[in-house]
Amino acid sequence: MGKQLIISIGREFGSGGHEIAEMLAERFGLKLYDSNLLDEIASEKNVDGYHFEKYDEVPRNILFSRKVKGFSNSMEENIANMQFDYLQKKAAKGDSFVVVGRCAETMLKAYPALISIFILGDWDHKVERVQRLYHLPLAEAETYILRQDKKRKNYHNYYCNGKWGDSRNYDISINSSKLGEEATADMLEDYIRKCLALRD
Repeated sequence: MGKQLIISIGREFGSGGHEIAEMLAERFGLKLYDSNLLDEIASEKNVDGYHFEKYDEVPRNILFSRKVKGFSNSMEENIANMQFDYLQKKAAKGDSFVVVGRCAETMLKAYPALISIFILGDWDHKVERVQRLYHLPLAEAETYILRQDKKRKNYHNYYCNGKWGDSRNYDISINSSKLGEEATADMLEDYIRKCLALRD
């Protein structure tokens, strides 16, 4: 692809946002950054990425963290900042990629190549999907969704001025429950291609 293209995907848990991100990455021939971003960072720093995983997209623990002379002792905050810095360096180099979460719609908003998307879903559809994928009974699936979305919201809103899921902070927000993941990806692909055409 000649032009730089950065696609950021924010998502509610159970909405199929990750699957849609995978489809878009494949259709545009782009690298996908999600939890694998930690492996990339760990490889650069010559450490095992396993040690980073539990801090990924986790809000800072206010009770057990503090800053001294601008440096934080919070692993959650340090991991988040390493990811933001990594993505900003990739964008500054002119790389094209798809990124899931990681406050990308805010951290990369200075780049004209960015197209930011938020994927949401109907509650019943998300519950059914989580039950099916994680083999959970109804009550556990509902609790899991609420817990994951609360974690994402707290993480996002700590680092960003705009609120997580607020449609005003994204180029487009879409409910994947209406058409399903594949057709939603079709619509988003068409939107992205039209945005690229306007850059000509």
